[in-house]
Amino acid sequence: MLDPVEHTLDQPAFASFFCILGAVSAIVFSTLGAAYGTAKASVGISSMAIKHPQLLMKAIVPVVMAGIIAIYGLVIAVLLAGSLHHHLSAYKGFLNLSAGLAVGVSGMAAGIAIGVVGEAGVRASAQQPKVFVAIILVLIFAEVLGLYGLIVAIYLFTK
Repeated sequence: MLDPVEHTLDQPAFASFFCILGAVSAIVFSTLGAAYGTAKASVGISSMAIKHPQLLMKAIVPVVMAGIIAIYGLVIAVLLAGSLHHHLSAYKGFLNLSAGLAVGVSGMAAGIAIGVVGEAGVRASAQQPKVFVAIILVLIFAEVLGLYGLIVAIYLFTK
């Protein structure tokens, strides 16, 4: 017969649940942001490509940047899932939840920002090529929002 896992006040049963919830939050929210950013930027690419098909490859930059946001969430979700075990303290469970939420919610915000800037930026750079560099800078600032969440999540994970 299998020995049941004994839970104490220092290692409650719900700690693993919060660790799993952190991993799920990391991947779900960051992927939602990346999907929204990709979809929104693709609308701008589609409308721009009708009149200026030669600019199509330059216009893909926001889509690539939105996809990177999902990778941030994937990295943290894998780290959190790898740290999951039966004897997890409540402190560590809540830290893992916080890490997942940090990268997930900031990734969702970054994806939304990349989508909005990407759509408008692709259309604007098709009409005035001089604004392309400025749009790339704004996209980088939007991407950094997700990177901040990744840094905070890694910091929380290592505590």
